[in-house]
Amino acid sequence: MTTVGKTAGKTVGKLIIAGWLGAALVISTPAIADQPSSTEANQTLVTLLKQAIEQSDSFEDKFDAEVWLFSKSSQLERYIPDNEERLNLLRKIHHAATRAGLSPEVVLAVIQIESRFDHYALSYAGAQGLMQVMPFWKKEIGHPEDNLIDVDTNLRYGCTILKYYLDKEKGNLTPALARYNGSYGKTWYPEKVLVAWEYWR
Repeated sequence: MTTVGKTAGKTVGKLIIAGWLGAALVISTPAIADQPSSTEANQTLVTLLKQAIEQSDSFEDKFDAEVWLFSKSSQLERYIPDNEERLNLLRKIHHAATRAGLSPEVVLAVIQIESRFDHYALSYAGAQGLMQVMPFWKKEIGHPEDNLIDVDTNLRYGCTILKYYLDKEKGNLTPALARYNGSYGKTWYPEKVLVAWEYWR
């Protein structure tokens, strides 16, 4: 993403500060080195799913949480093989997206294109983390100490910024995505995200 005007920066900054919340999920790690049988692996996933569902506070209904997490977990497996890490990330994405008023599937698509779910990703322009947030935003909101590699922090920034642009474009996703990427007026980036979105829908 590229630098936007100061007014936009301050507006987004206030939104990020207002939405500052969340805590990491802590659940036990299965012994990967044991190479469990398929039955054991399935049981482990069932247990992790139950834990994730119980802690999925962004869902109004536990059944909806179960369906969504199970569905998206299988789709995300090619990027994140570890069950616990995958479910943990899905919870965080759903929470951050829902809190910002975004479709979690759109956020998944953005992350796929931006970082391929690598929360350590760093672009040549300096953008960081899952949603490739530019560090200048930290100064804009008065939080220079924030760590954009941290998953929760990165998702809060990224989702808030994307929602700001979506509102600015009156709900039109294509130009909002172009603004997010810093390629306003061009469609190559939105087209990539929209193709990815079809996978997650």
